[in-house]
Amino acid sequence: MAGRGYDVVVDVDEEGDLGHTDLQEDLEFHSSTFEDTQGHGKIPADESRGFLPQTSRPSNDGSGKRFLWTLSFYAQFFDVDTNEVLRRCGAAIFPRANFLDVLEGNPDLYGPFWIATTVVMILFLTGTISQYLAGEKEQHFAYDFKLLSGAAGLIYGYTGVIPIALWGILKWFGSESANLLECWALYGYANLIWIPVALVSWSPIMILNWVFVGVGFGVSVLFLVRNLYPVLSATDVKTSKILLIVVIALHAGLALAIGILFFAHGSPAASKPEETGKPNMILFRR
Repeated sequence: MAGRGYDVVVDVDEEGDLGHTDLQEDLEFHSSTFEDTQGHGKIPADESRGFLPQTSRPSNDGSGKRFLWTLSFYAQFFDVDTNEVLRRCGAAIFPRANFLDVLEGNPDLYGPFWIATTVVMILFLTGTISQYLAGEKEQHFAYDFKLLSGAAGLIYGYTGVIPIALWGILKWFGSESANLLECWALYGYANLIWIPVALVSWSPIMILNWVFVGVGFGVSVLFLVRNLYPVLSATDVKTSKILLIVVIALHAGLALAIGILFFAHGSPAASKPEETGKPNMILFRR
């Protein structure tokens, strides 16, 4: 009996009055046959949808754990689409709110990586153009790949190392709001302004190049200070002021390095004329 269902049949008077129904005579139980005809009278289930919407994210149980040596561990840091990256780029150039609020608790490394890579390539190309325009007419010009390695070391090193150091110092002083991914995201998106700066700073007019570099420094350092200040202020007043000064000084050092190494005539990053026979350079005549 436990595995079967039952139908209830009630005999109702012609007047529809249940009040005079004799349960002894009119109430009958019949074995139900609904198990024999499965799906009869039911709405068919949609096999393509579950009770909960399907998602590509791993679950939070034991099977969804990510380990440092797996690709899924690093994939979570790039879990953004193109529209979201563009929205964050716009918020970095034209800030209207705190950038940490724009991140909405999901900082990414996708945008910072490609921004840094783009800056490296444009610094190499425009730095090469600047060196070409500043060269002597009678000399051979060398397409110097030392500029490329210098740009990569400078941009990747600054964007990768400084946030780690800042995060470590904040943790040392007991800041609970410090987040390494957010620090990387802030410094990564702060590099965005160097793309237009590098595109216009290749002219042989040195003062104009330095004006553009100064504008890039001003925009990017204001972005960093505005968004890092709430995090830095989690420490004591004296420490937060010192850290703020250090952040500004280090960023000024980055701007000076960009201006001197890539847009100054006689850049230290460029090879000397006697080195033009080395394999890391390509020669061509004017």
